[in-house]
Amino acid sequence: MTFEILFVIVLLIVAVFLFVTDYVTFDVAAIIIMVSLMISGILSPAEGLSGFSNPATITVAAMCILTEGVRRTGILSQVGDFFSGKIQQNFKVWFFTLLLFIAVISAFINNTAAVAIFIPVIMSIASKAGVSPSKMLMPLSFAGMIGGVTTLIGTSTNILVSSIAEERGLGAIAMFDLTPMGLIFMAAGFIFLFTVGIKMIPERREEAELTKQFELQSYLTDIIINDSSELVGKLLNHKKLTEALDIDVLRVFKDEMDSSAQRNEVLIEAGDVLRIRGNPEEIKKLLDREDITIKPSKEWVDRDLEHGQDCVVEAVVTPESSLDRMVLGNYPFFERHGAVPLAVRHKGDLKHENMSRVKLSGGDTILLSMSKDRVSELEQDPSFLVVSRFDSTSHRRKKTPIALAILAGVVAVAAFGLTSIVVSAVTGVVLMILTGCLRTEEAYNSINWKVIMLLAGVLPLGTAMDNTGAAEMLAGSMVDVLAGYGPTVLMSGFFLLTLIITAVMSNNASAALLAPIAIEAASSVGVAHEPFLYAVTFAASLSLITPFGYQTNIMIYGPGQYEVADFFKVGTLLNVIFWILATLFIPVIWPF
Repeated sequence: MTFEILFVIVLLIVAVFLFVTDYVTFDVAAIIIMVSLMISGILSPAEGLSGFSNPATITVAAMCILTEGVRRTGILSQVGDFFSGKIQQNFKVWFFTLLLFIAVISAFINNTAAVAIFIPVIMSIASKAGVSPSKMLMPLSFAGMIGGVTTLIGTSTNILVSSIAEERGLGAIAMFDLTPMGLIFMAAGFIFLFTVGIKMIPERREEAELTKQFELQSYLTDIIINDSSELVGKLLNHKKLTEALDIDVLRVFKDEMDSSAQRNEVLIEAGDVLRIRGNPEEIKKLLDREDITIKPSKEWVDRDLEHGQDCVVEAVVTPESSLDRMVLGNYPFFERHGAVPLAVRHKGDLKHENMSRVKLSGGDTILLSMSKDRVSELEQDPSFLVVSRFDSTSHRRKKTPIALAILAGVVAVAAFGLTSIVVSAVTGVVLMILTGCLRTEEAYNSINWKVIMLLAGVLPLGTAMDNTGAAEMLAGSMVDVLAGYGPTVLMSGFFLLTLIITAVMSNNASAALLAPIAIEAASSVGVAHEPFLYAVTFAASLSLITPFGYQTNIMIYGPGQYEVADFFKVGTLLNVIFWILATLFIPVIWPF
């Protein structure tokens, strides 16, 4: 074993550790890998930085923009409204149809974005149909994941693996190469969900008001400002009632008007009623003050927080956003959105006290008090997914035919081999902007830069594994264990290994690490590379064992109020089915 091989294998182990643990974010981990390879001299600066210009990186960024162009037209919201009305007539038939529609569109736009658009729709439908959202959100996520593996552009993982194959002279994956096996997975997934799967999903989230869902009863109260208060005649501080108490003011009631609180402008007068949120222990401290009076407790409902323009909004921290690992108190909710956090559901647990110290992670749900006219600002912030349905975004409905035509053109041109997918996608981006479907700023904001940095960082690792011979050595280990049972078992082993690894780390990272090894394994046993490469490709986007294996599962984890065990119970069984199907059909569709 040479020094270079040893270094790359050690770096691979470190990479897995960083991707699996919460020590640093995955994009930072990827950059650490890239820098280490250049500092060690294993890769030249040109090779180390090649991930930024890689066709996969550019294509993934372009597909994010194309998806945003379609979303801005509002066509998918209109489809959601259509299904919302139909599902109340025949729930099972129209829910099946809705999931099928989501699976199909997830094949042609980013499946994470497709699921994000329909989460508020599902929440609204569940409320109207009297069904627990938990029963509908997990199937929604699974449908998006299954649909995403049926084409090259359905998920960034497929594009990444295609680029890895092309770099090794094996040819890129064509637009519909994955479709036959993808359709088998889709059929099996839908049969499973609508026979036993949905029945296995517990009703974690009841149909109830948000104040009850987030258990705010003990954390809200009204106080009356007395004549003797030192606050009289002062402008209300928009952050705290006092510096000493952890209390936020949600609204000011005045005798002469019933308007929403503008907390940095309202002049406090005697007799004003302040509605506040705070720690019960902190609220008790107010009892000792003679300049205010606490009103008797009451049964709080959402309507109490929805006077005038005020509303309560449930928002999810999006996976791979800038808020991931940020302490909640460091994010300027009021300054950016005029919002006050009421409660946080962090990794399944409700947090009401010392919320400013909570370290946020993707999938956390925050309940906010804010003005309705500023919800659209929150919806445009890529760090949040607004679960509460307001549909306050201004859509460009007249651009719908143009946006759809551009997307169809991108797919068709690439599918017929007239040009590569990267050229087709980038051309589509230019057309989206030139035709007014999308503004330049919106295009930049639509790109998931953490994923881009991940791709740019891990792609050079594959190059290093090839150049040093580390991929060949690691592939040899798999071959030594399983090759004696035949190539089918070896391929099946790669599928299972990828499923397990992706359950605890980024799907793109697992694909980038395992795809080069799978290619070397196929070469070492003298068979075609496609079965091995596609086994890794499919498994990396179909790991359902935990809510952390894929972005769509993370997004529905908080709103559905799921437990990790729910995904393990339902997802493991479906993954076993996928594993069996992959073992049986991949060698048939792509012979060794």
